[in-house]
Amino acid sequence: MTAVHRTDRWLVVGAHGMLGHDLVAVIADAGHEVVGMDLPALDITSPGSVRAAFDAVAPDVVVNAAAYTAVDAAEQHEDLALRVNGDGPRVLAEAVGERPATRLVHLSTDYVFAGDATTPYDEDAEPAPRSAYGRTKLVGERAVLGTIPEQGLVVRTAWLYGEHGPNFVRTMLALEAAKPEVSVVDDQCGQPTWTHDLARQIVALVGVGARGGVYHGTSSGQTTWYGFTREIYRLIGADPDRVRPTTTAAFPRPAPRPAYSVLGHGRWAALGLAPIRDWREALAAALPSLAAQPPG
Repeated sequence: MTAVHRTDRWLVVGAHGMLGHDLVAVIADAGHEVVGMDLPALDITSPGSVRAAFDAVAPDVVVNAAAYTAVDAAEQHEDLALRVNGDGPRVLAEAVGERPATRLVHLSTDYVFAGDATTPYDEDAEPAPRSAYGRTKLVGERAVLGTIPEQGLVVRTAWLYGEHGPNFVRTMLALEAAKPEVSVVDDQCGQPTWTHDLARQIVALVGVGARGGVYHGTSSGQTTWYGFTREIYRLIGADPDRVRPTTTAAFPRPAPRPAYSVLGHGRWAALGLAPIRDWREALAAALPSLAAQPPG
């Protein structure tokens, strides 16, 4: 597909989050107008709030990075998670549907899958969530694609880290400074993904006029949390052998974690776009800004 060379007005919903911060910056750097909104100014579960925001901004593109992401808490509060992750995307989709020239990019998750595969999940793989979080995010996906199939783009991502919020990389950097050894799970496999890279991929996706549907926005390659941590240590000059492998069973949590979260990237080729770069290359680029932040 040929890129659309035009200046659009973007609305980023959930702009105070880790991905939201990078989306606003990357969209602006690409030469577009961008407005970032979050609670309390915009409540995606309120049709009135959403329509007021749309009337004020008149967006060409809406990106929904707002979500209930407390994976373990969702097991006890699935009704709340469903309101944000299911009802909210439906409200946004209905409002976008009233503006035929507007696109909606909705962020979703690897948790919509069971996590028991042995090869990457392609975009058409059958979802089978095992957690409340995954179930509610799947409701949101289906609300978007069922309401605005041509205008809606669902981008599934996983293992996000970035400069503007607590995340695994910042946690491991803090632990490296504080402890002689750290034990990290080695039986969950996934794709560490830098929020800056994901933001750039979303801008590219919209720029080529992609058709509505599901796309997988994760880094290329794969590793475990243990392998990820060893690479963090190596890149900062620490001894990777200070990282010890352990199992998921050693850290029981209320919500089950997918053992295999690797997502396939087949749809990018049809658009003439490369998938996101290898996770190691991205991590090397991201670490200077992350290491400069206060421990978290």
